[in-house]
Amino acid sequence: MSIISVSEQIGAPKYKQIITSIEDGLTSGLLKKGDKLPSINSIRNKFSLSRDTVLMAFNELKMRGIVESVSGKGYYIKSENIDVKRKVFLLFDELNAFKEDLYNAFLEELNDNIQVDIFFHHFSFDVFQKHIYDSIGNYNYYVIMPANMGQTQMVIDKLPEDKVYILDQMPEELQHYPSIHQNFENDIFKSLNDAFHLIKKYEKVVLLFPNLKQPKGMLNGFQKFRKSIDFPCEVIDSLDNRIPKKGEVYLVLDDYDLILLIKKIKEQQLKTGNDIGIISYNDTLLKEVVDGGITTISTDFKAMGKRLAQMLMKEEKQNIENPNTLIIRHSL
Repeated sequence: MSIISVSEQIGAPKYKQIITSIEDGLTSGLLKKGDKLPSINSIRNKFSLSRDTVLMAFNELKMRGIVESVSGKGYYIKSENIDVKRKVFLLFDELNAFKEDLYNAFLEELNDNIQVDIFFHHFSFDVFQKHIYDSIGNYNYYVIMPANMGQTQMVIDKLPEDKVYILDQMPEELQHYPSIHQNFENDIFKSLNDAFHLIKKYEKVVLLFPNLKQPKGMLNGFQKFRKSIDFPCEVIDSLDNRIPKKGEVYLVLDDYDLILLIKKIKEQQLKTGNDIGIISYNDTLLKEVVDGGITTISTDFKAMGKRLAQMLMKEEKQNIENPNTLIIRHSL
């Protein structure tokens, strides 16, 4: 019995008929995981097709994870799950509480027949590059967090441009890709101005900017704020040799630094929200309750995940700035 069936009498495109034949073979049990498929040339010759037609069918099955190509040997059945119609390559910088909110909202909004494979580069260019190079040709969409690493464009440009979406940080050299992103410079500048009626009861604003993985837009927004007001401001890169003093407001971008700062404040027997102020970046449930509540500047990660899913399903090509909110709590 022939695995592949292609007929001139059927109105469906011939590459779709090849796909349907393989799906039917899997449903009936004729094909199983590990089975080798007929070669591209044999299908082309048998049905008088172009090589591109057969390749188009195999590539779609490959992107859905149903078949895989083995160099020098041909195509094999990789998965018997034909319910997956589209596959998404999702490359995060790291996983934390708010990125998990984004991821879960993204999955909840997607159709059931879309499979998402998530990877992490942990701010390593080599890992970033390897994940992307290994994924080429295997997915319908590529969603990428480039973080603040340089030279990511030279890697991302290896992917089909119409399948790429940029998430969270938006470097200038990647602005030709559709995205849903944060405007870090504007968000910091606006939020500090909105909170200034509380900040001004203190004596100085201190930005803790470790400079390793934080978006440069945050520093730019802080410097813009400093230039716009007549108020003492300072930028530091570590709390290691810092003793918090009464009258300071700290803008902290990393959650580990937030915990360290609260510990140091308690060691100095200072009261948060009275003697010393804290503004943290990215809201979490924990920050609602820690130390009476931590003031945050935060984008809506659930909204970001939901909107990203909608963009993919509708194949929208836009650059969308995700909403950001200042949440005032006891720490300020």
